[in-house]
Amino acid sequence: MGNAEDAVLLKSRDPNDFGLFYERHVGAVVSFLGPRVRGADVVFDLTAETFARAFERRGQYDPARGPGVAWVLVIARNLLIDSVRRSRVLDESRRRLGVAPVAVDDAQLELIETRSQVDLRAVLGDLPPEQGEAIVRRFLLQESYPEIAEQLSCSEQVVRKRVSRGLANARQAVEEQP
Repeated sequence: MGNAEDAVLLKSRDPNDFGLFYERHVGAVVSFLGPRVRGADVVFDLTAETFARAFERRGQYDPARGPGVAWVLVIARNLLIDSVRRSRVLDESRRRLGVAPVAVDDAQLELIETRSQVDLRAVLGDLPPEQGEAIVRRFLLQESYPEIAEQLSCSEQVVRKRVSRGLANARQAVEEQP
Protein backbone atom coordinates (compact mmCIF):
# COMPACT_ATOMS: atom_id res chain seq x y z
CA MET A 1 0.00 0.00 0.00
CA GLY A 2 1.51 3.35 -1.00
CA ASN A 3 0.66 7.02 -1.24
CA ALA A 4 -2.39 6.50 -3.44
CA GLU A 5 -3.85 3.90 -1.10
CA ASP A 6 -3.19 6.13 1.94
CA ALA A 7 -4.94 8.96 0.09
CA VAL A 8 -7.99 6.75 -0.52
CA LEU A 9 -8.11 5.76 3.16
CA LEU A 10 -7.78 9.37 4.31
CA LYS A 11 -10.33 10.78 1.85
CA SER A 12 -12.93 8.15 2.73
CA ARG A 13 -15.82 9.03 5.03
CA ASP A 14 -15.87 5.46 6.37
CA PRO A 15 -14.23 5.47 9.84
CA ASN A 16 -13.04 1.91 9.23
CA ASP A 17 -10.80 3.23 6.44
CA PHE A 18 -9.14 5.64 8.84
CA GLY A 19 -8.77 2.67 11.19
CA LEU A 20 -6.82 0.88 8.48
CA PHE A 21 -4.60 3.96 8.06
CA TYR A 22 -4.07 3.96 11.83
CA GLU A 23 -3.17 0.27 11.95
CA ARG A 24 -0.77 0.74 9.07
CA HIS A 25 1.18 3.59 10.70
CA VAL A 26 0.72 3.41 14.49
CA GLY A 27 3.90 1.37 14.89
CA ALA A 28 5.99 4.01 13.14
CA VAL A 29 4.51 6.79 15.29
CA VAL A 30 5.14 4.88 18.53
CA SER A 31 8.68 4.04 17.38
CA PHE A 32 9.30 7.70 16.55
CA LEU A 33 7.93 9.08 19.83
CA GLY A 34 9.24 6.39 22.20
CA PRO A 35 12.89 7.38 22.36
CA ARG A 36 11.99 11.07 22.62
CA VAL A 37 9.69 11.02 25.65
CA ARG A 38 9.60 9.40 29.08
CA GLY A 39 7.01 6.79 29.79
CA ALA A 40 4.68 4.65 27.78
CA ASP A 41 1.73 6.69 29.01
CA VAL A 42 3.13 9.85 27.39
CA VAL A 43 3.84 7.93 24.18
CA PHE A 44 0.25 6.68 24.27
CA ASP A 45 -1.18 10.18 24.81
CA LEU A 46 0.94 11.70 22.04
CA THR A 47 0.07 8.86 19.67
CA ALA A 48 -3.64 9.26 20.40
CA GLU A 49 -3.50 13.00 19.79
CA THR A 50 -1.42 12.48 16.64
CA PHE A 51 -4.08 10.28 15.08
CA ALA A 52 -6.93 12.49 16.30
CA ARG A 53 -5.20 15.43 14.61
CA ALA A 54 -4.61 13.33 11.49
CA PHE A 55 -8.28 12.37 11.43
CA GLU A 56 -9.30 16.03 11.73
CA ARG A 57 -6.93 17.07 8.95
CA ARG A 58 -7.15 13.99 6.75
CA GLY A 59 -8.47 16.08 3.85
CA GLN A 60 -5.18 18.00 3.83
CA TYR A 61 -3.06 14.95 3.01
CA ASP A 62 -1.45 15.35 -0.40
CA PRO A 63 0.08 12.13 -1.73
CA ALA A 64 2.21 14.16 -4.14
CA ARG A 65 4.12 15.56 -1.15
CA GLY A 66 5.04 12.15 0.26
CA PRO A 67 3.77 8.99 1.90
CA GLY A 68 1.10 8.94 4.58
CA VAL A 69 3.57 7.71 7.18
CA ALA A 70 5.72 10.81 6.69
CA TRP A 71 2.66 13.07 6.94
CA VAL A 72 1.56 11.51 10.22
CA LEU A 73 5.15 11.59 11.59
CA VAL A 74 5.30 15.33 10.93
CA ILE A 75 2.09 15.70 12.94
CA ALA A 76 3.64 13.62 15.75
CA ARG A 77 6.82 15.71 15.67
CA ASN A 78 4.88 18.97 15.87
CA LEU A 79 2.77 17.70 18.78
CA LEU A 80 5.92 16.51 20.53
CA ILE A 81 7.49 19.97 20.19
CA ASP A 82 4.31 21.59 21.50
CA SER A 83 4.15 19.19 24.44
CA VAL A 84 7.76 19.98 25.40
CA ARG A 85 7.08 23.72 25.22
CA ARG A 86 3.94 23.44 27.34
CA SER A 87 5.18 20.63 29.61
CA ARG A 88 2.04 18.61 28.85
CA VAL A 89 0.50 16.64 26.02
CA LEU A 90 -2.18 18.55 24.18
CA ASP A 91 -5.48 16.78 23.65
CA GLU A 92 -7.36 19.45 21.73
CA SER A 93 -8.14 17.38 18.65
CA ARG A 94 -9.31 14.43 20.68
CA ARG A 95 -11.64 16.68 22.70
CA ARG A 96 -12.94 18.47 19.57
CA LEU A 97 -13.79 15.11 18.08
CA GLY A 98 -15.59 14.11 21.27
CA VAL A 99 -13.35 11.11 21.85
CA ALA A 100 -13.18 10.12 25.51
CA PRO A 101 -9.76 9.42 27.03
CA VAL A 102 -8.78 5.82 26.50
CA ALA A 103 -7.73 3.76 29.48
CA VAL A 104 -4.85 1.41 28.84
CA ASP A 105 -3.93 -1.62 30.88
CA ASP A 106 -0.47 -2.80 31.86
CA ALA A 107 -0.18 -5.17 28.90
CA GLN A 108 -0.92 -2.36 26.46
CA LEU A 109 1.56 -0.05 28.20
CA GLU A 110 4.17 -2.80 27.98
CA LEU A 111 3.55 -3.17 24.25
CA ILE A 112 3.91 0.60 23.81
CA GLU A 113 7.11 0.50 25.84
CA THR A 114 8.48 -2.31 23.66
CA ARG A 115 7.60 -0.50 20.44
CA SER A 116 9.08 2.70 21.86
CA GLN A 117 12.44 1.01 22.10
CA VAL A 118 12.79 0.67 18.35
CA ASP A 119 15.75 2.80 17.34
CA LEU A 120 14.69 4.51 14.12
CA ARG A 121 18.22 5.82 13.63
CA ALA A 122 19.48 2.25 13.57
CA VAL A 123 16.66 1.26 11.21
CA LEU A 124 17.59 4.12 8.88
CA GLY A 125 21.27 3.23 9.25
CA ASP A 126 20.55 -0.33 8.13
CA LEU A 127 18.94 0.86 4.89
CA PRO A 128 20.96 1.17 1.71
CA PRO A 129 22.73 4.56 2.04
CA GLU A 130 20.87 6.19 -0.85
CA GLN A 131 17.49 5.27 0.69
CA GLY A 132 18.44 6.46 4.17
CA GLU A 133 19.79 9.74 2.83
CA ALA A 134 16.68 10.35 0.73
CA ILE A 135 14.41 9.77 3.75
CA VAL A 136 16.47 12.02 6.02
CA ARG A 137 16.58 14.82 3.45
CA ARG A 138 12.87 14.58 2.63
CA PHE A 139 11.34 14.20 6.07
CA LEU A 140 13.83 15.35 8.66
CA LEU A 141 15.36 18.20 6.71
CA GLN A 142 12.06 18.78 4.86
CA GLU A 143 13.73 19.30 1.51
CA SER A 144 11.52 19.06 -1.57
CA TYR A 145 11.93 16.26 -4.09
CA PRO A 146 13.27 18.69 -6.73
CA GLU A 147 15.84 20.06 -4.25
CA ILE A 148 17.03 16.59 -3.33
CA ALA A 149 17.23 15.53 -6.97
CA GLU A 150 19.33 18.58 -7.82
CA GLN A 151 21.69 18.03 -4.87
CA LEU A 152 22.09 14.34 -5.64
CA SER A 153 22.35 14.87 -9.42
CA CYS A 154 19.53 12.50 -10.24
CA SER A 155 15.94 12.74 -11.34
CA GLU A 156 13.03 13.55 -9.06
CA GLN A 157 11.56 10.14 -9.93
CA VAL A 158 14.71 8.41 -8.68
CA VAL A 159 14.47 10.31 -5.38
CA ARG A 160 10.80 9.36 -5.01
CA LYS A 161 11.65 5.70 -5.61
CA ARG A 162 14.46 5.81 -3.04
CA VAL A 163 12.14 7.35 -0.45
CA SER A 164 9.35 4.90 -1.22
CA ARG A 165 11.59 1.84 -1.10
CA GLY A 166 13.38 3.10 1.98
CA LEU A 167 10.12 3.65 3.86
CA ALA A 168 8.88 0.20 2.86
CA ASN A 169 12.13 -1.37 4.05
CA ALA A 170 12.07 0.63 7.29
CA ARG A 171 8.44 -0.33 7.96
CA GLN A 172 9.28 -3.99 7.45
CA ALA A 173 12.27 -3.75 9.79
CA VAL A 174 10.18 -2.10 12.52
CA GLU A 175 7.40 -4.67 12.19
CA GLU A 176 9.91 -7.53 12.44
CA GLN A 177 11.26 -6.32 15.77
CA PRO A 178 9.82 -7.99 18.88
